[in-house]
Amino acid sequence: MTDPSTPILELRGVNKSFGAVQVLHGVDLKIYPGQVTALVGDNGAGKSTLVKCVAGIHGIDSGDYLFESNQVSVANPRDAAHLGIEIVYQDLALCDNLDIVQNMFLGREPKSGLVLDEAQMEIKARDTLASLSVRTVTSVRQLVASLSGGQRQTVAIAKSVLWNSKVVLLDEPTAALGVAQTRQVLDLVRRLADNGLGVLLISHNMNDVKEVSDRITALYLGRVAADVAAKDVSTGQIVELITSGRSGSIGLSAAVAQESA
Repeated sequence: MTDPSTPILELRGVNKSFGAVQVLHGVDLKIYPGQVTALVGDNGAGKSTLVKCVAGIHGIDSGDYLFESNQVSVANPRDAAHLGIEIVYQDLALCDNLDIVQNMFLGREPKSGLVLDEAQMEIKARDTLASLSVRTVTSVRQLVASLSGGQRQTVAIAKSVLWNSKVVLLDEPTAALGVAQTRQVLDLVRRLADNGLGVLLISHNMNDVKEVSDRITALYLGRVAADVAAKDVSTGQIVELITSGRSGSIGLSAAVAQESA
């Protein structure tokens, strides 16, 4: 059984540079099973680079990458997927001309001999949506082009957990959604964690962060300004950590924050 007090995924002291520009400075990140960890930071703070390091799109220059307490090497997205790490990007990467089932299995279609096993695909797609209590999709054979923004996000998230994933990274899942659709997606994000997955939520929406997250990791110009329980900080403190690297007694030292700036 997974120990909820032990990170399922952990980065320690990760550095990443592109040429002469150092983007990540000794970054630590912990994602726990059954919890939502929010990754917050201003534009240019290093969120995208950090996520791409987790995903194997960028290799880390130095530092440790641990999965289930074992040090691992993640050299490409295939390595990450093999561990059980799935990512839902902001553009969702769904094909409008395919239906929900075809999208969920795209590139990983099971076959019976030389023929696609459509019946197995449909059953697994339905079961996955049911396991997440998704009721907004009426038929798994709907074309993705016919879905609302919230329904599309739901399909993309369900696709990420179809493959027995253990960690799901969500990049701005409520961006450009209306109030009702945002509610549906946030409920789904919470259910992912309640089902035992480790969830990393990247978001600029502090209301969403406070509502659904268990922990918050704030980045400031490539450094971790704070890693705190969501209940222990206010929305105003989170904003201060994002914009200045510190809030009262929380965050980077004044000297480090000034040096970073």
